[in-house]
Amino acid sequence: MHRDFHAEVAKALYSLPECWIGQYLDVRADTELVKFYRRGVLVKVHPRQPAGGRSTDPADLPEHKTGYALRDVTTLIATCTAHGPNIGIYAERILDDRLPWTKMRTVYRLLGLVRRYGARRVEQACSLSLDLDVVSVTKIASMLERATETSTPALPKAVGHTATRFARDPAEFSSTPTPLTIVTEENR
Repeated sequence: MHRDFHAEVAKALYSLPECWIGQYLDVRADTELVKFYRRGVLVKVHPRQPAGGRSTDPADLPEHKTGYALRDVTTLIATCTAHGPNIGIYAERILDDRLPWTKMRTVYRLLGLVRRYGARRVEQACSLSLDLDVVSVTKIASMLERATETSTPALPKAVGHTATRFARDPAEFSSTPTPLTIVTEENR
């Protein structure tokens, strides 16, 4: 059995308890079940999986590795929320995807920032980032590195507005009426 708590049988993976890591087990596989034995004693039974398949029993994994191995998005969001409500909301926004497990490493990076900089600073950075509707852990990391998570961003100012090519002087648009004179035959 390998360190990832799985054994390979006919190109499929089956989980086993931690106590069997590094041990050699006997296997009997039929069309329905895969049975693992140690010195004639039945250790574990799994339903048969096709090649490339995986059968993982959550009870076989240590509690602290269950979320990683089973790709449990709700546990990951709960872990982030435990550090702060804005961190949890930020993680939800990241994982709001058709394939959320493809974004899990990004959330693990966010949790790494919590370990490195502390929950309070990451909470402030996530709050500011959510206010600006920016969902990027790279931006959060940049804010924390530069210690700008507490500063309010200034909006960009218009710099050097010069007249453009077809711009008119505002006086040209004034509506001062010019007096009309009526020309008649007598005035000519």
